[in-house]
Amino acid sequence: MMAWVKTDRMGRKEKFVYNTQTLSYERVVVPLRTRILQAFGFFSAVLVAAIGLLALLYHFFPSPREKELLQEIAQMERKFAQVNEELEQMSKTLQSIQERDAYVHRAVFGMDPIDPDIWQAGMGGHESHPEANAFKYGGEAIRRTLSRIDALQQQMALQARSLDTIMALAKDQEKMLASIPSIKPVREDKLQKSMNVLSGFGFRIHPVYKIKKFHQGVDFPARIGTPIQATGDGVVIEAGWHQGYGNCVRINHGYGYETWYAHMNKMSVRVGERVKKGQKIGEVGDTGLSTAPHLHYEVHYKGKPINPIHFCMDNLTPVEYQQLVNSASVANQSLD
Repeated sequence: MMAWVKTDRMGRKEKFVYNTQTLSYERVVVPLRTRILQAFGFFSAVLVAAIGLLALLYHFFPSPREKELLQEIAQMERKFAQVNEELEQMSKTLQSIQERDAYVHRAVFGMDPIDPDIWQAGMGGHESHPEANAFKYGGEAIRRTLSRIDALQQQMALQARSLDTIMALAKDQEKMLASIPSIKPVREDKLQKSMNVLSGFGFRIHPVYKIKKFHQGVDFPARIGTPIQATGDGVVIEAGWHQGYGNCVRINHGYGYETWYAHMNKMSVRVGERVKKGQKIGEVGDTGLSTAPHLHYEVHYKGKPINPIHFCMDNLTPVEYQQLVNSASVANQSLD
């Protein structure tokens, strides 16, 4: 089959095909449907090419708005990295505080610190912050950071409660230190005899019965009227005449401690009154079973008398304190 193309006066091309049956050239007529499909295919190809070209242009030659957005994203990424570094530093600092907290609990108060399993709780486990899934590219980084913040917040809350506990323990410790007897009931400069010749705790010759009798306290010889001071904070549980002790004041200091002050000439406190360490509670006398003006002082722990000399620690060096203990342990005659 032979074909040839003819151009008319308008420049349009017409295609002719030689028909061997009719022995003549016949013009080829393209159906409208075919022409429409050809036109659609042509425009589709042009559109795809245009889109591809635009994509390449935008990729290699972004618009001013895109440049601005890209710069902002880069700045956010740097800031995001900085935030993560700061969170890591905060975590290390908090861990250091927790370690010191544990030392205070163990060394100072003898208590168990925060359980490590509780301290590390929330550092892993189930997926948190599902809202981060909305971010296709940065979702995982956002989730890790938010989870880290959650863990730090939880640890900070634990540490805050632990510090509250330490403060409460410290206050109780301060109260205990103020309550436990720790000073002499009569100032040393008011004594008529040296501390080295006091009649101390243990078996002594009784001044009246002239037999060995257990002496439950320490005698502080002083002039009648010499002030007597409470040796620790506490509550007065007795203030009156006590058989053998004469005028006697007893103070409950809590924590198992109780002090007795006997043979007083005058009592300055009453039952139920709260007293402070160093507060005047009366005056030295010679009442009860006594042979000379003095204060008989006892310290009881959990209902049993113990050596009061171990609680006379004010204004003494370790060497002086040991000398005092040795002197008070020498058997001699008591004053009551």
